[in-house]
Amino acid sequence: MPVKYIPYYPNTVEGQAILDNITRTQRVLRYRENDKVYDRIKRGMPFYEVEPIETVGEPSENLVIRGECISACAYLKEQGIKVDLVYIDPPFASGADYAKKVFLRKNPKIADNIAVAKQEMDMEELKAFEEKMYGDIWKKEDYLNWMYENLIAIKSIMNDNGSIYFHIDLNIGHYAKILMDEVFVGYEFNEIVWVCGLMGFGDIYPKAHETIFVYRKADSYFHAPYRRGYSERITNALQKDSEGWYYTRGRETSGGGNNLKTYICNNQKLSKEEAIAEANKNRPQSAWSVWIGKDDIANSYGDYGVGTYAYTEKENVGYATQKPEALLQRVISASSDKEMVVADFFGGSGVTSKVANDLGRKFIHVDIGINSIQTVRDRLIEAKANFQILEIKDGVSLFRNPQQTMDKLKMLIPGLLQGLPGISKFWFGAVIHSKEGTIPVYVPNLLNSQEKVLDIPTINIIINQELQNLEVNVKKVIVYYIDIDDQKELEKFIKENNATEIEVALKDLKNLLHDVVIEDIIDFKTTQINDGFETEIKKFISDRLIQKIGEFNQKGNLQSIAKGKKFNPIIISEEGLELIELIALDGENTEGQWHSTTEIKIDKLGYVITNGVKSKNFWDGKIISDKKPLRIKVRNISGDETIKVIE
Repeated sequence: MPVKYIPYYPNTVEGQAILDNITRTQRVLRYRENDKVYDRIKRGMPFYEVEPIETVGEPSENLVIRGECISACAYLKEQGIKVDLVYIDPPFASGADYAKKVFLRKNPKIADNIAVAKQEMDMEELKAFEEKMYGDIWKKEDYLNWMYENLIAIKSIMNDNGSIYFHIDLNIGHYAKILMDEVFVGYEFNEIVWVCGLMGFGDIYPKAHETIFVYRKADSYFHAPYRRGYSERITNALQKDSEGWYYTRGRETSGGGNNLKTYICNNQKLSKEEAIAEANKNRPQSAWSVWIGKDDIANSYGDYGVGTYAYTEKENVGYATQKPEALLQRVISASSDKEMVVADFFGGSGVTSKVANDLGRKFIHVDIGINSIQTVRDRLIEAKANFQILEIKDGVSLFRNPQQTMDKLKMLIPGLLQGLPGISKFWFGAVIHSKEGTIPVYVPNLLNSQEKVLDIPTINIIINQELQNLEVNVKKVIVYYIDIDDQKELEKFIKENNATEIEVALKDLKNLLHDVVIEDIIDFKTTQINDGFETEIKKFISDRLIQKIGEFNQKGNLQSIAKGKKFNPIIISEEGLELIELIALDGENTEGQWHSTTEIKIDKLGYVITNGVKSKNFWDGKIISDKKPLRIKVRNISGDETIKVIE
C-alpha cells in the first residue's frame, strides 16, 4: 500500500480544461474507462517507500530513480523538488516489442592465447542472444488514459516557467497532442520535426521523421539553438579578394530587399576562419523547427533500411530506441541554463541525464526497467557524474522489467494454461484442478499502471461482468494483485455483491515472486597483496542465463533445420566467466547502500573499463582494490546482480 496519496496539484485553475469538465473535451476524447482516470487523479499520486540503493561520487541533487513516472513524481513533490525542463520519449503505442542484444564476454580462462597487441576482435567471435526489454503493446484508449495521468503528474512537479519536450511519432502523436493541449493549457506550443532517417521500405510513404511537441510559458528560459551546417554554407559564400584575403556576403538590410552586399568587416583583412566567425556573430540564429540529421544535427541521420537511430559508436550503449546525444544537446541548451534541473521520466539509455551533466545541469532519470538503471549508472560513472540511485518500493519492479515479469509469470503460476476455450482474454489463463475443475486466473498487467491497485471498480467488473461471461463451469477464480486498496472492504464488497456461487480468492502477487529469483553462484577468493587486495573470480553459475541460452539454442537449431543450414550453438564454459558483465567491491559497508570502492566492467569486446575509464586490456579474471573488500557484487550480462558479503 502507498504510504499516502499526494494531490497532483492543490487547486484546479478556474476554467482550466481538465478532461472531465468541459463538453468539447468530453466529446473529442470520450474513450473507454476514462472515468477511472478521474477517480485516480482525485485520489492523488501514490507515494511509496523509497529505498536509497547507491551514492556515486560526492553527495548531489542528481537522481536516478527506478520506478514508474507517477510514483517518482509523488516522491519529488513530497521532497519539494521542482523541475525546469522535461524531455520525455515514452513508448509510442507502436505495437512493437523491444529487446536488447546480450553478448557473452571473452572468458579470461581461455583468453591467454589472444595477442595483447591485438586491438579488435572479430564480431563473429561474439555470441549474442536477445532479451525482451519492454513491450510497447497498447490499445489506444489504455495508452491515452495512462499518458494523461503521467502528464498531470509531470506538470505537478514542473516550475511555473518550466518547459516540456514530448518526443512522439505518427502512431499516436495526434491524440497525444490533444492531451498536451488540455494538461498544459496556457502554454505556448511549438512542433519540432526531427528528420532522423528512413525507417524502412515497403510503405507508400516510409517513415523518415519523428515529432517533438514543445510546451513552454512566455517567460520560460529559451536560447535559440545554433543550427549546425551554417558554417559550411558560409564557407561556400566566402569571397576571396585579389590579395588572397576573405570577406563574407550578407543580406541587404535597407530597402527591404534581398540583394547581397559585401561585408569587409570594418575594412579588416580576415582569414577564412575569422570570416566564418564574423559572419556567425553578425547573423542572428533562429530556432528552426525542422531538425535534419546529417546536415543539421550531427550523427543523427539513420542509415537507409536500418530502422534505428544513428549515433557514433562511442555513444552506442546497445539500448533499444537510444537517441543521439546531439539531439538532446540542442533541447537542453535551448530550454535550460546551468544548474537548472532537467528530468526524463522514461529515461531509457540515459542520454538526457548524460548530456545534462555534460552541460552543467542537474538531472533526474526515471525508468521502470533495471537495465535502464544499470545502463545510465555505467554511463554516468564514465562521465564522472555525482548522483544517487533510489528505488521506489511500489511492487511493480518485480523482475528486470514489467514485460519480463509478465513473461515469467506464465511459468511461475503452477499449472497455468493459456488460450483455453470459454476463458476470455480478460483472464491471464486458467488452472485445471482435479477437484475444483477449471480455475480462471486474473493477473494485473504490469505494463499498465492503471491495473496496479486492486480496488472496488476492478472487483466490480470481475464479479458483475467477467464471472457472468465465463463459458465454462467454474467454482472458483483466483485474483492476483500487486497493491490492494482495502482488502477487508473488498472482501466485504465481494460477499455482498457476488450474485454467483463462484468463490473469488484474492492472492498477493509479490508472495508468488518473492522466492523466485534465484541468485547466481559466485566462487571467488580474496587475498592480500603488496598493493592491496586481489579478488579472483574462479567460477560463475547463472541458472537463469543457462536456461535462456538453452532456449535460444533450441530455437536456433529448429530454425536452421527448417532452412537447411548449420547452426552454431552458444556454448558456456565450465567456469562461466563469459556470463559476467560487471564486478564491484564495497570496502565500506556490509549492508545497506552500496558504495563501490572499485569496479570493473567488461565490454562486449572483452576490454576492461575500470571505474569508468576505458582500456584496451582484456580481463584476467581478477579485480584489485586498495581497501579490504567487505562485499562483492557481480552483474551478469542480462543485468541480474548478486551481492555477497566477504567473510
